[in-house]
Amino acid sequence: MKRFGLIGKTLKHSFSKKYFAEKFSKENITDSRYDLFELRTIVELTDLIQSTVGLEGFNVTIPYKQEVMPFLTNLDHSAERVGAVNVVKIVGEQLIGYNSDYYGFKASLSRWLSNDVDSALVLGTGGSSKAVLVALEDLNIKYQNVSRSAKEGCITYSDIQENPDMLSDVQLIINTTPLGTFPAVDEMASLPVNAFHTGHHVFDLVYNPSMTKLMRVAKEQGAKTKNGLEMLELQAEKSWEIWNS
Repeated sequence: MKRFGLIGKTLKHSFSKKYFAEKFSKENITDSRYDLFELRTIVELTDLIQSTVGLEGFNVTIPYKQEVMPFLTNLDHSAERVGAVNVVKIVGEQLIGYNSDYYGFKASLSRWLSNDVDSALVLGTGGSSKAVLVALEDLNIKYQNVSRSAKEGCITYSDIQENPDMLSDVQLIINTTPLGTFPAVDEMASLPVNAFHTGHHVFDLVYNPSMTKLMRVAKEQGAKTKNGLEMLELQAEKSWEIWNS
């Protein structure tokens, strides 16, 4: 039996196990299984690999997308550019790291956007934002990163509250933070909601709920909105492609 899975700290709301179970059933894949592996710390990874017979690869989620990198033998160019890993392929004694978040986000965004979108605000500076920024670079979309606190290369939410044109003048707003994720569905980034308008595209990487508070308030102002479900599906399919190539 080929084994695959997901490592992370808290996985009870994981998308991946259900997705792969349905995929295996639908495609009549009977020689593979996908499990959740909660690790209290990343150092438990070595024991997991040694004790899991048939393990051929695994996904990586927070908080280990960067912490896993010292355990790897090689990095694919996608992981090198993003600086984070969410897919590991096991080949003999080698652990090879990839980033399928990049592929999933880039493909999902490209399918959705019109060609005239060339400016973006990226909310958040965590691991998910890294794949988003590289994808935007490759799509020739200028971006500005937004953080809660002042740091190099970032503006703050306070800056936008004081100058709403920072929001109204861009065409694309991407939320890479967990704000609004179930069960905290009433949370959203601190933005001047009246600055949203019909020229905006709001892409929220959160997929549960399917309509986040950020998406809802933007849509009420006429903006187009999209959640992160398709991105997750595309990155999962990319993971499967990596493991089986």
